[in-house]
Parts: sequence; C-alpha cells; structure tokens
Amino acid sequence: MHGPAMSFPASLSAWLLVLLCAVSGAYCLWRVRRSEREARGGAGGEALMGFGMAVMAVPSGIGPWGPGILLAVFCGAALHALWLLRGGVHHAHHLVGSLAMAYMALTMADGHGHGGGPPLVTGALLVYFAGYVLLGGARLVTAGGGAQPVAGGPPARAAELTRACRLAMGMGMLAMLLSL
Repeated sequence: MHGPAMSFPASLSAWLLVLLCAVSGAYCLWRVRRSEREARGGAGGEALMGFGMAVMAVPSGIGPWGPGILLAVFCGAALHALWLLRGGVHHAHHLVGSLAMAYMALTMADGHGHGGGPPLVTGALLVYFAGYVLLGGARLVTAGGGAQPVAGGPPARAAELTRACRLAMGMGMLAMLLSL
C-alpha cells in the first residue's frame, strides 16, 4: 500500500499483489460481458473492487492518484453495493469490502499510512476477511473435483475460477489490512 519507500522484497510483494488484484479484476470484467443480466451487477462490483485494490496496492510515488480519489471510488463502490443488496443479502460482502477499502483510503488521506486507523475497526475487518478467506478456501477445496454446474449459472470450471478469484481478492484485502 502507499506509504514510505519500500525495500526490494516489500516492493516485489506489492507488485505481485497489484498483479493478482488486476488479473482478478480483469476476469470479473470478462464475467460482466458473459453473465446474464441479473449477475452483471455482482461481477461489475467485483471487477471494480479488483482494479481498485490493484491501484491501492501500487507502491508509493507511482501514479497520479491519491487517497482522495481512491476514497471517492470506494464510496461510489459502496453505494453500488447498497444498490445490489436489493437482489439479496449475499451481496453484503461487496458492501463490507467497499467500506473496508474506503476506510483504508481514509486512513491514508489522514496521513497516518501504516499503523493508522482505529484498532477496533481494523481488528474487526481483519477478523471478517480472515474468516472469509478461510471459508472461501475450504469451499474451493471441497468443491474442487466434484463441482456441478448450477442451473442457469456458469459451468463448473467457471464457478471454480470465480471462487478462486474471490478468494484471491479476499487474501489481497487481508494483506492490505495487515500492512495498514
């Protein structure tokens, strides 16, 4: 995440996180084009989150964006997630993720960078995303070889790739929260 100058290993891990999030965002954007109308909103929210996480993970001093722009993008993503909640509570994760990213951008905008933000909020988000990653990983492993396509949904391989994409973004979120 944006902050003081990083050493080479830290910079390398930041760029790998950028790559992971950008690839996840690109896959979700591809899903928007291939999805039925009802599923486009969720895939679009995930694409926005993936690209936003990639931008936030870029090492400091690179790129024209700042915390204010990131805060505006993630507040917009949170409004989109609120709109998605009309389709069911399963979209609540989009809202939590968008608010978490807005929280991290706000912490960066306050100038605290690393170690900033209320520990209770950061801790709650860490617990949420750690649980999300563990549960998502368990679901991916158990669905591994025997995933069956859902009626009207994506084929089994696409469903597994979508789960893996969500898991990758959850791990990216967890990594960014840990570096806060």
